[in-house]
Amino acid sequence: MNILVINAGSSSVKYQLFNMKQETVLAKGRVERIGMETAILVHEPAGKSDVSEVSEILEHTSAIRRVLDILVSKDHGVLDSIDQIDAVGHRVVHGGESFKNSVLVDEDVKKEIRRLFDLAPLHNPAHMLGITAVEVNMPGVPQAVVFDTAFHQTMPSHAYLYPVPMALYRKHKVRRYGFHGTSHKYVSERAAKFLGRPLEQLKLITCHIGNGCSCAAVLGGVSVDTSMGLTPLEGLMMGTRSGDLDPAIVPYAMAKEDLTLSEISSMLNKHSGLQAISGLSSDMREIVEAMEAGDKNAALAFDMYEYRIRKYIGAYAAAMNGVDAIVFTAGVGENSEVLRKKVCQQLTYLGIELDEERNRSGRGTEKAITTEASSVQVLVIPTNEEWMIAMDTYSLVQAD
Repeated sequence: MNILVINAGSSSVKYQLFNMKQETVLAKGRVERIGMETAILVHEPAGKSDVSEVSEILEHTSAIRRVLDILVSKDHGVLDSIDQIDAVGHRVVHGGESFKNSVLVDEDVKKEIRRLFDLAPLHNPAHMLGITAVEVNMPGVPQAVVFDTAFHQTMPSHAYLYPVPMALYRKHKVRRYGFHGTSHKYVSERAAKFLGRPLEQLKLITCHIGNGCSCAAVLGGVSVDTSMGLTPLEGLMMGTRSGDLDPAIVPYAMAKEDLTLSEISSMLNKHSGLQAISGLSSDMREIVEAMEAGDKNAALAFDMYEYRIRKYIGAYAAAMNGVDAIVFTAGVGENSEVLRKKVCQQLTYLGIELDEERNRSGRGTEKAITTEASSVQVLVIPTNEEWMIAMDTYSLVQAD
């Protein structure tokens, strides 16, 4: 069975095509700048040369059509016919309280995703464009949706509710939802296999550290708390997002700077975090390079970023009354040995002993970066959200 995984954004489509029997990636790529005459398609077929094309792609239906065309093209294709794609899986950011698991797409599911537009106005509408575009180009092919929020629907009410009037929850579903759930689930399962222990017996803290960042407390394989909230803005300091702050800052800054709601939202989501404090970049690689060259603002940004990760790790160790392993994943978590070293050096009270050679070596592989004597293991596990989406889609189609 071949499954196409799609992550549709407002002006982009990312894709991967999997052969489920062989557990291989046949092709992957992306379409960017949808809506422009200079849209870019980057296609990476297995066993063939990569290709990049610039053309006019004005909407998502045309973008998906172009992806399907190149998947079966003579020079760059990996399939003989589009009929060889058995199902399509989609990433959807927000499932609200409606979806605790991945589901096959039907009219009721589409209606509910649309109802949740207000909770994820930058994401869910774009995901629906992707679903609709597949329906137009591949009528009758099963589609599944995998929700970023689903894994965290196991959180208890004392963890997901906010201490605000309950009317906000009853009427508007204001609560903690959490995100990056597909990644947290994947690395939790991989951590259990790496450690050779049943997932049901483990207390794990998973740290998805990229441009967007979140931590999760995973007890016995289920999420019991996570750092992102109603939206992906809450929690850790991120590339351009503020993370946790005093909510009174919002009206105060609006009054002092004469900002609109849209402007304050843009400030907190797009102009804060590492970018704001360093004045340089939202990219941790550039922050570390500048810090090591003596840039004090870059050093401050790094220290704030690391400190907040460490605080959440401590909080989740308390929430679960202990921790067996801490897992780093995503772009920064997988690649920044400097960040991992700083975090681990400040967690010796947990019995963590960092092995600096392990921390430096083996990039891109699953590994422990602590010594054999460490009471708590610290792991680096590359995430693979697309594979999780493909697996869920495969299971749903097989069961249907």
